[in-house]
Amino acid sequence: MSDPSVMAPLLGAAVGLILALTGAGGGIIGVPLLVFGLGLPIQQAGPIGLLAVGLAAGLGSLLGLRQGILRYRAAALIGVCGLLTVPAGVFLAQRIPNQPLTLAFALLLAWTGWQALRRVRLQPDSGESATNPRPCRLNPDVGRFDWNLPCACALGGTGLLSGLLSGLLGVGGGFVIVPALTRYTDLPAESVIATSLGVMTLVSVGGIAAAAAEGSIVWPIALPFGGGAIAGLLLGRALAARFAGRRLQQSFAVLCLIVAALLIGRVASAVV
Repeated sequence: MSDPSVMAPLLGAAVGLILALTGAGGGIIGVPLLVFGLGLPIQQAGPIGLLAVGLAAGLGSLLGLRQGILRYRAAALIGVCGLLTVPAGVFLAQRIPNQPLTLAFALLLAWTGWQALRRVRLQPDSGESATNPRPCRLNPDVGRFDWNLPCACALGGTGLLSGLLSGLLGVGGGFVIVPALTRYTDLPAESVIATSLGVMTLVSVGGIAAAAAEGSIVWPIALPFGGGAIAGLLLGRALAARFAGRRLQQSFAVLCLIVAALLIGRVASAVV
């Protein structure tokens, strides 16, 4: 096994970098990094990944709030709904055997990669919002959403799902939140990322607290991993304008599919 004191900050930096560039994917890539890089089981890797995502997302959301691009009411609604289901996810994660949990994570990762590729392919269809209006629309006069029941239901349901997956698999839920905000709102890309980071901060707090209560966080690895994630997020924000775009999204999608295949191979070899 690699030296955790050296590898943990480096792996954490990769998580923060991905989080800053995409607003999603930090946790869902962080857990496999811990599994392959440090040899941790999913039950230990999940809470550590969630801690790193929470720390980096907290910093990113504060910066987004200062810039005025974080829609804090939407983030609060999604985050509070997510907090309701996080404990159930943590409870299940500590009671499901490692191999089935790893397989579930791999399948979710593969689905995330496939959906990311699909979104890139459909991006040129700019007329979608005219024929399929989004339930959450910004009022240009005040710069806030015109709230209605379909909007609240769409964002609340997103929060419930992201919270459950956060507790179960140690992911921040950004891979659910970013597509949902893109689909259900007319927010610009930088506001989607900032709002997603705000939600992940809230959801991660609940998951971290529940995991700490279960005694499932390995702190000597978690703290340097989280510190690396913060450093990676700051670097990613500096690089975001240069690397954001279709090519970045495609690269992230391919990375998800490759890591998913490796995890499935790991499960298959353990079964054989």
